[in-house]
Amino acid sequence: MLIVCSSPAYAWTYNVQWGDSLYTLSRRYATDINTLKAVNQLPNDQILAGGKLWIPDEQPETRAKAATLQHNVNTGDLYLLARLINGEARGEPFEGQVAVGAVILNRVKSGKFPRTIAGNVYKAGEFESVANGQIWQPLTSSALKAAKAAFSGWDPSGGALYFFNPAKIHNPYSWIWSRSVIHRIGQHVFAL
Repeated sequence: MLIVCSSPAYAWTYNVQWGDSLYTLSRRYATDINTLKAVNQLPNDQILAGGKLWIPDEQPETRAKAATLQHNVNTGDLYLLARLINGEARGEPFEGQVAVGAVILNRVKSGKFPRTIAGNVYKAGEFESVANGQIWQPLTSSALKAAKAAFSGWDPSGGALYFFNPAKIHNPYSWIWSRSVIHRIGQHVFAL
C-alpha cells in the first residue's frame, strides 16, 4: 500500500480569518500563492474565513530570520515574549501561542498598559506563569516560532488585550468575566 501525504515536510495549519487572502498569507509567511494553492489543492485563489490552510515552512529558519530582521526585533524582547508564550500557552495550538504573544504586543501599542514587553510580562499579578515560575521552563521551539510570528504582525487574537483559560478561573465574580470576549483558540479565550 502506498500512502501519499499532500502536506510538505514542514508545515502547520492556519485558521483563515476574515480579510485573509492567499496574497497576504503568502507575504506573511514568505511563500508564494502558487505554493499555497498546490499544498492546499485549491482550484482558484478563493479562501473562506473559518477554513484551514496548510502553511508550508520548508525553510523555517530563513523565514523566521527574515521576519526578525524586517521588524528590527530586540533579541531580549523576542526571548522574553517566547518565554511568556511557553509558560502561558505550552500545549496549545500554534495559532493560540501566537495569539498570546499578540496580546502582549497589543498591550504595548494600546497606551493602556506598560509600553514595553518586560513591563507587561512582569506587571504584578498579571500572568500565572510569572508567579509560579513556569516562565523559566526550558523554551520550546514552538514558543520561539510563535513569538517571531507575533512580531511579524500576525494577530490571531483579533486585537485582544486579555486572554485567559476559563477552566482556571474559579471565582464567578472575577473581573475577567467583565471583559468582552472576541475569540477562542484552544483552551484560551481572548477579550478586550
